[in-house]
Amino acid sequence: MSKRALVFYGGWEGHSPDQIAKRFETSLMACGIEVILSSSLDCLNDEDTLKQYDLIIPCWTMGELSQQQEAALCAAVRSGVGLAGAHGGMGDAFRSAAEYNYMVGGQFVSHPQVGEYVVRVVQAEHPLTELLPVEFKYDSEQYYLHVDPKIDVLLETDYNQDGEVVAMPVAWTKTWGVGRVFYCSLGHAPEEYDTHPYVWDFIIKGAGWACR
Repeated sequence: MSKRALVFYGGWEGHSPDQIAKRFETSLMACGIEVILSSSLDCLNDEDTLKQYDLIIPCWTMGELSQQQEAALCAAVRSGVGLAGAHGGMGDAFRSAAEYNYMVGGQFVSHPQVGEYVVRVVQAEHPLTELLPVEFKYDSEQYYLHVDPKIDVLLETDYNQDGEVVAMPVAWTKTWGVGRVFYCSLGHAPEEYDTHPYVWDFIIKGAGWACR
């Protein structure tokens, strides 16, 4: 039986949610995963329906979840459905949804720095990072995030804020109940993945890792 993924997209148009969702669809289908696309949050209304998926990918910057939708989504992942996503589509979604953000493992705060920065692989022998350059330059928004200290960091960057340098997680995994969660903050614009194809490959590998 093939795996099934739900990719829901919408919210702020600045992150090209429809293009990113279709990119996920194409790549996941190439991996043999059946993909259902939804441009409405109504797809999150029913917990039992969500539990029939093996993977859920949000591509929805900002926006608001109803209490029912948040509870259903979090319960589905806790039961074993995977959750994966990138940039604002997952890390800056549903800012007021506390349990959702707890489940993701981090939340976008700001990106005062936009331009070229260096990303480092933290775990070079991890199966998700083995094909990435150990260090690479990336030119885009550099996300500053509030993160759960329990996340397993895969990629990080140095964030220079007011003369103080801190290591900021860029990508991580974690668990939520028996569900797996993967997140990567890279990817403000779809063409960034064309410039850095290994980043997109990493994200798809992460989604595959999270898939039930």
